[in-house]
Amino acid sequence: MPATLHKPVAGALHIAVHIGALLPLVWLVYAIPRGALGGDPVKELIHYLGLGALRLLLLTLLVSPLARVLKMPRLNRLRRPLGLWCFAWASVHFATWLALDLAFAWTLIGEELVKRTYILLGFSVWLILAALAITSIPWLVRALGRRWKQLHGLIYVVVILGCIHFWWSQKSGWLEPALYLALAGLLLWLRREKIRRWLGGFA
Repeated sequence: MPATLHKPVAGALHIAVHIGALLPLVWLVYAIPRGALGGDPVKELIHYLGLGALRLLLLTLLVSPLARVLKMPRLNRLRRPLGLWCFAWASVHFATWLALDLAFAWTLIGEELVKRTYILLGFSVWLILAALAITSIPWLVRALGRRWKQLHGLIYVVVILGCIHFWWSQKSGWLEPALYLALAGLLLWLRREKIRRWLGGFA
């Protein structure tokens, strides 16, 4: 029998998601002027934002297994705000790279996309996240019908590509990216039946 998640508790969880996703961005307003990002602040800022987006993506995937184990289906309502915050963080990550690292030099940006596979991979992840965020608008959910679930199954692809993007972007050290990739693999394994049904939808 499903456990009851009362409305005040559900509302508090939604607020906690928004506060938890926003506060680390607000912290940057304090940290950047004080040099808290180290000797190469642009590089550290891009890394910080990208890692934040990846963590939010993993949290989004964690919600369904957690709701099933706790027998609280209403927890699944947290997936939408987590997913939208993931897209917001990824967008700021991408914009920071465009503005601060490459100064909107579009020719150079094009060259980087062609030359560096991990950047092209990251851009692909952002495009898919953008499609998922846009189609989270309620009237589009209704308009797409069954195709909405098929489209949003791309989150399974995004989490793997995001982890690979993180791994390939690292100049040294493999342990941290490997841990994120292993965690993504575990979360996908927990959803293996859903993934099997999703893949079956393309048959």
